[in-house]
Amino acid sequence: MLSVAVRAITYATLFIAFVLVYLPAQVLARAGVTRPAEIGPAQLAGGALAAGGAAVALWCVATFALVGRGTPAPFDPPRRLVVRGPYRYVRNPMYVGAIAALCGGAIFYGSWGLLGYAAVFAVLVHAFVVLYEEPALRRAFGDEYAAYCREVRRWRPGGGGA
Repeated sequence: MLSVAVRAITYATLFIAFVLVYLPAQVLARAGVTRPAEIGPAQLAGGALAAGGAAVALWCVATFALVGRGTPAPFDPPRRLVVRGPYRYVRNPMYVGAIAALCGGAIFYGSWGLLGYAAVFAVLVHAFVVLYEEPALRRAFGDEYAAYCREVRRWRPGGGGA
């Protein structure tokens, strides 16, 4: 179990560091955006959204390790279908959390460039989920995954369907 936790923490750290910290920092730097001089309502709202999104993403990593006995990495997937924790509400909560964190950063900094990065990230993630992840999960978990898809939506909470 410790090995799974170490792998999950390593993957999460690398993913978060690159996709949610390094690349957004590059977008902000190239646009000449700096930290706001004052913390106002937009910064509080953006910070709350970013923190909430990050918390959901980390909850997902922990759930993958503890329940699924694997990591979010495609090369080290869970051994069991994960339908607990945040996965009870939406099929892709880790990506939803990451997108929320990026949008929160865009609000915090007042950056259209960072919002554009979040939009591109969302489109790429959607394509990855539809073209790779869902077919792989269908092959790995069969009827169990099909039933889960009927009950839980891909991107937003609510009754089944895509």
